[in-house]
Amino acid sequence: MSQKTMKILQECTPIFSILSDSNRQEILVLLFDRGEMTVSEITEHIELSRPAVSHHLKLLLNTNTVIVNKRGTERYYSLSLEKSINLLKDLIQSLEEDVGSNKQLGQS
Repeated sequence: MSQKTMKILQECTPIFSILSDSNRQEILVLLFDRGEMTVSEITEHIELSRPAVSHHLKLLLNTNTVIVNKRGTERYYSLSLEKSINLLKDLIQSLEEDVGSNKQLGQS
């Protein structure tokens, strides 16, 4: 595997880690289906406490998979997947280039 691919893979690791948790997956699906939501609104739809939802949202914010907009005293969370999607596309492209290079060298 090329150094380029390894570098991209390392950048993707936090995304894979975030997506591996079923509670965070559920939050992402809710935000996808419903758009912007507050912590209270998310808590009404899943079986987690408000502090647990807040914790998961903080982790999602740290990986830029969600964004928050503050209006008044409320914080509204929504998806922000473009950066993650582009990074994963870069990984796939780099892996495909690596495989193509190996085939040209007679390796499989």
